[in-house]
Formats: sequence, C-alpha cells, structure tokens
Amino acid sequence: MDLGIAGRKAIVCASSRGLGRACAKALAEAGCEVVINGLDKDRLAATAEELRKETGAKIVAVAGDVASPEGQKALFAACPEPDILVNNNAGPPFRDFRDLDRQKMIDGVVGNMIVAVELVQKAIDPMVAKKFGRIVNITSGSVKMPLFGLDLSSGARAGLTAFLAGVARSVAAANVTINFMLPGIFDTDRFRSNVVSTAEKRGTSYDQALKLNIDSVPARRIGTPDEFGATCAFLCSAQAGYITGQNILIDGGRFPGAF
Repeated sequence: MDLGIAGRKAIVCASSRGLGRACAKALAEAGCEVVINGLDKDRLAATAEELRKETGAKIVAVAGDVASPEGQKALFAACPEPDILVNNNAGPPFRDFRDLDRQKMIDGVVGNMIVAVELVQKAIDPMVAKKFGRIVNITSGSVKMPLFGLDLSSGARAGLTAFLAGVARSVAAANVTINFMLPGIFDTDRFRSNVVSTAEKRGTSYDQALKLNIDSVPARRIGTPDEFGATCAFLCSAQAGYITGQNILIDGGRFPGAF
C-alpha cells in the first residue's frame, strides 16, 4: 500500500532502538526522510547506518536529550519544518508511589508530558500553513489500564493525552492530525530488562517471568516492533487524515474493555 508520504520529512524522537526505531524504519520504508534521535552517539550512528542500508532512505542522526532545550534545538536545526513528528521518550522506572519525592514527580511530568507539548509547539504552525501534518505520540497501555508502580508514567502520559486532545480538534481542518499509540508488551530491550528485574524480585527464572507476561496477553505472544512501526506509518499516511485525537491501543487484547 502506497502511504502517500514519499518525500515527507519526519522527526522521530528516541529512535536509536526499540519502538522508536521501528517507527523510523517504517517511515523510511514509506519514502520519508527521517531524523532519528538518541542519547548514545555510537548506537545512534550504528542505527542510522542500518536504516540507510535497510531502506535506502535519507537518515539524519541527531544525538542529544530531547528533553533539553539544546536537544530540541538540534532536532529542528536538522529538520526545521517536519511534516511528521513522532514523540517518544523513556518513562520513569517502576517505583512505589510512596518513594516519589517532588523532584522525581516533576522530572516524570517533564519527560512524559511537557517535552512532547514543547515539540508540538515548535512543529505545528508550519504544518498548518502547509495543510499537512501528522503527529503521533507514543504513550503507554497504562494510560487506559494503570499499573501500580507505573503511576508517574501513567499520570504524565494521561496528562499529555488530555492536553493534546483539544489541540487535535483545533488543527484538524488544516489536515493536521494528532494521535496516540498505546503499546502493551513488545519485544524491546526495555521489556526484556523488566523481565529480568521481575524474575530477580520474585526469585523465579527469566523464562517463568516471561511466561507470566505472555499469559497475560490474549494473543499469547509478545508484539513485534515492526507491527508497531507499521501502525505508526499508517497514522502518518495521507489516507489517515480523518483519524485524529484517538488512542490506538496495541496490546494483543490485554486491555479488558470494549471502549
């Protein structure tokens, strides 16, 4: 399927690995020029070279912290007027809410809400002027199904969802869409490290901890990053202009609800 976005310019945040990388790859396969981003310069450079070989697309690597003014400035220096913006940032670690002090809570809200809003502020007016824009925010399945220990992540990402819901309606007439992708369990380094941590805490083996996760998913498997990336690319496509302000849950049926 031709997504109608060949030649479009995209910024994909936190994309040196995991779900961000999968989104960057899918957009590159659709013919976009993609700016990728990450903290580790060597890993980012390796990812950029891999994506060039895999897709033949123009890939620009911008190392830096997307949460910092300097990191954001570098992103928009590389791509001043993106047609596509994929917001992504690592969430705070599992932690009992009793252990959260004020600074930890502020850091979580900045990382998983304020940063995305700042990037949308920078990108949205040129999109409106061009009558084309696609903004996808990677949040979490915990926005709809909060999990104890991820309270800060859930709260900050839910705040972003509510904040941008009204913004999405305000720019829809200009063919600018804002949507949210809510991942469940996907085969990423972060997920694998969480399985290791869970196994250690429970005194079980890695395989036993992994099975517990898989058994919680009606599809009885872990999602693949490529599946996630393909959904992201569709939301950024020319054909997805009538989808906006929506939460797309991708979790193999784990959320037990119809709405």
